[in-house]
This record gives sequence, structure tokens and C-alpha cells, in this order.
Amino acid sequence: MAKILIIDDERSIRSTLREILEYEDYEVEDVDNGIDGLELIKNNTYDLVLCDIKMNRMDGMEVLSEGLYIKPDLPFIMISGHGTVETAVEASKKGAFDFISKPPDLNRLLITVRNALDRGSLVSETRVLKRKAAKVRAILGDSQAILKIKETIERVAPTDARVLITGANGSGKELVARWLHEKSNRSNAPLIEVNCAAIPSELIESELFGHEKGSFTSAIKQRIGKFESANGGTLFLDEIGDMSPPTQAKVLRALQENKITRVGGEKEIEVDVRVVAATNKDLLKEIEAGNFRMDLYHRLSVILIHVPSLTERKDDIGLLTQSFLDEICNDYGMPVKKISESAMDALKALPWTGNIRELRNMVERLIILSDKTITDSDVKAFANPSSPTAITNVPASQQTDFDQFNNFQEYKDFAEREYIKFKLEKNNWNVSKTADDIDIQRSHLYSKIEKFGLKRGE
Repeated sequence: MAKILIIDDERSIRSTLREILEYEDYEVEDVDNGIDGLELIKNNTYDLVLCDIKMNRMDGMEVLSEGLYIKPDLPFIMISGHGTVETAVEASKKGAFDFISKPPDLNRLLITVRNALDRGSLVSETRVLKRKAAKVRAILGDSQAILKIKETIERVAPTDARVLITGANGSGKELVARWLHEKSNRSNAPLIEVNCAAIPSELIESELFGHEKGSFTSAIKQRIGKFESANGGTLFLDEIGDMSPPTQAKVLRALQENKITRVGGEKEIEVDVRVVAATNKDLLKEIEAGNFRMDLYHRLSVILIHVPSLTERKDDIGLLTQSFLDEICNDYGMPVKKISESAMDALKALPWTGNIRELRNMVERLIILSDKTITDSDVKAFANPSSPTAITNVPASQQTDFDQFNNFQEYKDFAEREYIKFKLEKNNWNVSKTADDIDIQRSHLYSKIEKFGLKRGE
């Protein structure tokens, strides 16, 4: 259910608008002056504002400017009994969605409100999608190790030197590779990524070098490989330590001669590619064990960058956690939750075997399962449900068989459903009170109730 704020100094207009909008199932609040209206905008979440232009204490145009400064994506519909073309144009220039004259025509009002709400939803969705589609996320952290990585990227990126990135799973190796490309002279050309561990050994050569039609049973047409696709740009070979020895030999030749030959082909194709590789393995030990070629190692490791695990950079956990709180709450369309100092200390004390990925998942879990402020008790109870410490902090009646979940998404849906159900029952199924209690919009809570098929008394 959309939440609408009416700012107008005429009681009769406010009452009329409220009656019309509440009849259409909108949640409505009203105030008789712009100063109080701005305070409400600052401290609450509204989907739309209807604002009079001529008011005492503060002019409606000022309210529009200040309101959009506080909430840039909040749609404003300006209303006035002295409407002129000039006034409408001025309101539009200042960022108003539309302008309506008093007394408002009922059909025009409802259509304009509906369009403004649709536009607001689209703006929010677009913002989220743009962030998700952004080329490169920032490398967050102020620890000495991260500062050194950032400095190395600045120095190395503009060159064509090959880089080998090492570090544990989930530590951020791919992000370093992306920044090496983004800050290079090749940033306008493609960055092509290949996960060497995810491709079967019999297909990796075709994936990297391409193949000619008929070169093997399923080769029904010619295929361009990743080396050719990355021509002029960067090729990121992730998990290079899992590459088979025969493929290693062909990659070595490609790096030596800057030429490749497609599987089943005879023609040599010149390629101009900068190769960045990454691995979670100790390649020197792999060389000793006979699993990795020493000459390929030396070709790849012109520059070595080691990405530390999260346990080696615990000072960065606070910054990372706050960033994830902002990002995830924004994705869920809810106000950003706070986290207490004791909760932050509890997070820093956990063993981070999954690194950054694990931290982000845990923050998301805490956002779903905790109230407005995340406490150290929440961290102990919810942050790591698979650990014995976490389970003993939860009453026996609330303990869950975590083996039943095939992946984190299944667990997240289960936990979110149980949490919402618990809160609804606690508030005697008062949806407004529950939405306020867990700090989300009522319309968002209705969507969750429908999604999880929750019913009173089930």
C-alpha cells in the first residue's frame, strides 16, 4: 500500500484529498505547513507528496526544492487554486512530477497519482539495476594490505604487464582483476572472464581458443574463443591452478607468440590480449607436485598481488558491514538498519572462513532476522547458523535442521517467512504495527505475506 503525504494549509482540501485517496486504499498523512511537511519527509518514507503552492510559513516551491534535496527520487504533485501556465512550468523545472489546479478533478487526480507512483517505483528499480550493472564495485578497506593493493593497481594497471592474483576463495580476487582492467588503457575494450575450474577439461580448449565447424561431434558451427573475444582488451583466467596440463601448454604458447589456433583449425590468428590470472592454490607447491608448469607460472606472474583473507584485515569489517547494510536495505526497499558497537565487535570476533562473500551473506541474514538495531545477541544467534556457538544461543524450540536447505536462498526464504510470521502473531496480525516494528513499508509486508502464503491462525 502506497504512503502519501498531503501538505496544504486548507483543512477542507486536506480532508477532501484524504477521503478520496483513502477510499482508493492509499495510506495518507497530512500536515498544514511546509516546515512540518519537510520534517515528516526527512524522518519517514513516502511514495508521493501532494503539496500546495501558496501556503503560510513556507512557500510550496521551497518545499518542493528542499524535499527533493532530502529525497531526490520522491515524486511531488503540486496543487494550487491560482494555477497558471507559468506556475506549472516553474514547478516542472524544479522537479515536480505534475501540476493540478484546485478544486482537483477526481479522475485527473487519481490518474496523476497512479502515474506518479508508477514512476517512483520505476526510478527505484532503475537505481537498483544500475548499481547492480555497474562495471566495478569499489575496493573497500583502509587496512595496510588493502591500501597496498590499491597502490599496486594504480601503478600496474596502465601497463600491459601480466598479473597473477592469489588469495583464498571469496577474498575479492575478481574485483582486483576488474580494477586492473578498468584503470588500464584497454578499459574501452572487453574484459572477458573464464573460470577454469568450472569448465570440463575436454571443453576448456574450445572455450579459450574456439573451434572450427566439424572439428568434433557437437561442433555444428564455428565458434570464436575467449582469446579472440578479448582481443584488444583483458582476459581474466580465474582459478588458473585447475587448468589441465595440455591446456597449460597451449596457453603458454599463446602468451609467448600472441597467436592462437582454433580447435580443428590450421590458421594461426594473432591476438592482442592482456592476461590477468587468479588462483586460490599455492602454485609453487602445485609445480613441485607436477600439476602446474613452471614456465607458465613465470609467464603469468610478472606482477604478483596477494589478496588477504578477511581474518587478516579485521579492521575493514566495520566498513564492509556498513556498506552491505546500505546496499541490501536499499535493495529490499527498507530504511537502513543500525548495528550496535557490541554487534560489530561480535562480527569481528567470528572466524571468517568464507571471507567477503560470507560476511555479505551474514549481513543479509541479520537484516532479515533482526529488529531495527542489530545487536550482539543477534550476531550470536543468527550470523553463523552452522556454528555450534550460534546454535547454543538459540532456544531449543527455535533450532533448525540446516541440512534440509540445498542453498542459502532456501534458508533465507525460510528464515524470512518464520520471522515475519512470528512478528505478525506477536502483534495479533496488525499489519501496520508489524510493518513499523520490523521497519519496512506496509506494501512491502503485504507482498511478503502473499509471497510466503501466510494466513492468520495457520
